[in-house]
Amino acid sequence: MDVLELLRNLVEIPSPSGKEDKLIDYITNLLNEIGYDPILMEKEGIKNIVLNPSAEVWVVTHLDTVPIKRGFSFDGTYAYGTGVCDTKGSITAILLALDEIEELRFGVALLSDEEEGGKGSKVFVESFEPKKAVVMEPTSLKIAKIHYGSLEIVAEFRGISAHGSMPEFGRNAIDLAIDAVLRLRESIKKPVKFSVQEIAGGGDEYAIPDRCSLRIDFVFPPEISLSELKEFVLKNLEDADVRIVEEDEGFVSDDVASLLEEAVRKAGLKAEYGEMPSWTDAINLRKAGWDVVVFGPGELCYCHTERERIAIEVIVKAKDVLIALNDLI
Repeated sequence: MDVLELLRNLVEIPSPSGKEDKLIDYITNLLNEIGYDPILMEKEGIKNIVLNPSAEVWVVTHLDTVPIKRGFSFDGTYAYGTGVCDTKGSITAILLALDEIEELRFGVALLSDEEEGGKGSKVFVESFEPKKAVVMEPTSLKIAKIHYGSLEIVAEFRGISAHGSMPEFGRNAIDLAIDAVLRLRESIKKPVKFSVQEIAGGGDEYAIPDRCSLRIDFVFPPEISLSELKEFVLKNLEDADVRIVEEDEGFVSDDVASLLEEAVRKAGLKAEYGEMPSWTDAINLRKAGWDVVVFGPGELCYCHTERERIAIEVIVKAKDVLIALNDLI
């Protein structure tokens, strides 16, 4: 298989969350062509592709992408396009490895709905006993043994409306929201990070807005207590109605990280450790008792944007690591 052609084919099949069927068909047919018998597991309307279900070690990634922001292109070094890195570069590496492996020893799970609800990994863990897994996400080929936790909230601020020319007779809900963000920025301690992901308030009427909502995401390493962070956030947003959308503790990988390190070295690469600061399917696997580590080609910082990219050479390196991993099992 040609790496660039395969990646292009995968990216040019749109697969935003909830619309993975065409990509599933393409991958299933390709696996059949190279001698595999993939299992299509469907539960609660969620479809996952599985290979070698009795394996003790698994390679896992997701099929879906965020909504399309850019089509596929290649400049001679980097391929660009929505999903090229998150995570169709990883899918490419998996398929290339499967084409070269003579006897498959690890399991493969290609999951739906990671970008929205994580339902693919939720239904996957319901069907299997806890094992070891490498969850492929862009880590710049670093072994992300440390996985951050996350806290996502929606804060609703209520003010008092007044005519737009007389703000002194009202209470501006947008101002309240901005003040709260500034308080958080001044008081939050590293290594906790937060970002305002969405803001809504006001309108085209000439009036002081009496409502404003913020969606705020916090990420934090495993040594930070989720309960203490929630207490801190609620204290700093006491003038708002706060709804928790998502909350998960971080974790540190166990033995599977050492196995992956051995595979990285066997593939001729330098073993470097890093962190995964974003929510991934690894969270759902870990909560179900799996020993899981995150690893994969590509740079996370560009994902979910029109700048998403991946170098072809790192996909090949990731493929070599997977082949080495299979040899070690």
